[in-house]
Amino acid sequence: MITNKKQFSIELLKAFIKLIIAGILIGVLKEYDAIIAGILFLKVIHNIYKEVIRPKTNKNWLLIIGMLLTGFGGIVGETWGVSNGYWEYHEVTRDLPLWLPFAWMLAFHYLYKLERNLIPLLKTQTTKNKILLAVILAVILPAFGEVITIYLGVWTYYWPYQILGVPLYAFICLVFVHMLVYAILHFICIKFKIEDTVYN
Repeated sequence: MITNKKQFSIELLKAFIKLIIAGILIGVLKEYDAIIAGILFLKVIHNIYKEVIRPKTNKNWLLIIGMLLTGFGGIVGETWGVSNGYWEYHEVTRDLPLWLPFAWMLAFHYLYKLERNLIPLLKTQTTKNKILLAVILAVILPAFGEVITIYLGVWTYYWPYQILGVPLYAFICLVFVHMLVYAILHFICIKFKIEDTVYN
């Protein structure tokens, strides 16, 4: 199924290292949500500059659409979850930390970029294999990042059936958000005949 297992493993290792760094950053600075928001906002701007503004051709408008959709969907979900007492954030003076929309936006870019790097390493790049890869990554990686921040005291889930502090419902929600955005971008690619490694 994988043409270059070594490169595949390297890409996954880099992805886990990035998650660990991001999780520790948020965990250490959790009471300074405005500072975290500033750092993550700058990273969002950097990603947009690198993939949309700087290139003379092949500007990746899907990146902006995906980040906005994920950021919006994430905040709707966060507002619903916190207001219903399903989870809460600690050591901040507001219900939702200021950095949340940027974290969701960057989560999209993180998974998109990883999928874009891994798909060429698949032996058969069928839609089925792409979707399977996307689901597996959406189940494992966001939850891994959440485990780090949960154990560093950033937030607590109150849903039952937890694995290392992450409830089964959260796994389902993370996959749902990612695959919903995936489906929307896939149909955008079809409608506007956009060539993209991940979405068509």
